[in-house]
Amino acid sequence: MLSGLAGVVMPRSVGSALELPASTARGVAETRAGLGGTYAALGGWALISGDPTVQAAVGVTWLGAAGARLGSLALDRPRTDWTFWAYLAAEIGFGATALRVRRSTRVKADRRTRAA
Repeated sequence: MLSGLAGVVMPRSVGSALELPASTARGVAETRAGLGGTYAALGGWALISGDPTVQAAVGVTWLGAAGARLGSLALDRPRTDWTFWAYLAAEIGFGATALRVRRSTRVKADRRTRAA
């Protein structure tokens, strides 16, 4: 959610950090919506709802980004400075954490159901 909020609040900085400079008002709007609103809404809904399915969606989204980033190594051969690897580590970490939280939440819900 926080990465999404950064995209909403500071689209030019986020775009620049990702080497996607928004050079027009439309570019800023697309960065704000695609990299900002999408992740902010998904993460916010996961926090508010506490629904394990939404937490799984967050995890799969981040792991999908990591998979695409790894695929891009072979397809696009991007310049891989420390930020490329840091983003990959964050994507894997965020994805794994969300899935771990989802599993923990589901296990607790199953225990409550059995106890009732």
